[in-house]
Amino acid sequence: MSDFKPIGGTVRSRAARELRDRVLTGRLPPGDRLDLDEITEEFGISRTPVREALLELSYEGLVTVTPRSGITVVGISPEDAVDNFAVLAALAGKAAEWATSRITGPQLGELHRLADAVTTDPDVVDANRRFHRAVNLAAGSPRLLTYLRQAVRVVPGSFFTLFPEQERRSRADHAALLDAIGRGDAISARTIAEAHVLDAGAALGDWMRAHAADGAPVTP
Repeated sequence: MSDFKPIGGTVRSRAARELRDRVLTGRLPPGDRLDLDEITEEFGISRTPVREALLELSYEGLVTVTPRSGITVVGISPEDAVDNFAVLAALAGKAAEWATSRITGPQLGELHRLADAVTTDPDVVDANRRFHRAVNLAAGSPRLLTYLRQAVRVVPGSFFTLFPEQERRSRADHAALLDAIGRGDAISARTIAEAHVLDAGAALGDWMRAHAADGAPVTP
């Protein structure tokens, strides 16, 4: 049975998200050849959105698509994963810094509500996404938001499944970030946001190294 879940967005974006997640976590390891028909059958969708999703991943350097060789997974190394998160951390830190000086009263109240939702909402992944998006929006920079939308793709959708301890840590980090923003301490807010993302990247990198070393199947 397919584990392709209808989690919002277009069919193409859902297919791209699922395939990207598999590459980022090693479920589709480097060198694997992908069969378009097998993917469409598993996902229960037509070939066109799957083909478009794979092209999107090729633009991101995660797969190669060639007329003769077909579709091959390029993947990422543990070091690449850590580097990806470092880029995201720098952007997230800047967003937190700017949000601290630009946030409005209603936006701060909404952030507190969203932080609480990360604890109570059964869909913690979506609740966590909404919280971070609200911080990014409060930064008041459309250009930074564009960069963040691209960079956040390096976070696997199954991250909290792989690292349940990170879910608990996220709640503590959110509380510390909200405290810094509420006090108007932009430097602390940036530091907390950067460390939050860097720790997540280090966890993923270590996990990928361990699985590559023991040869165990990757099943997030």
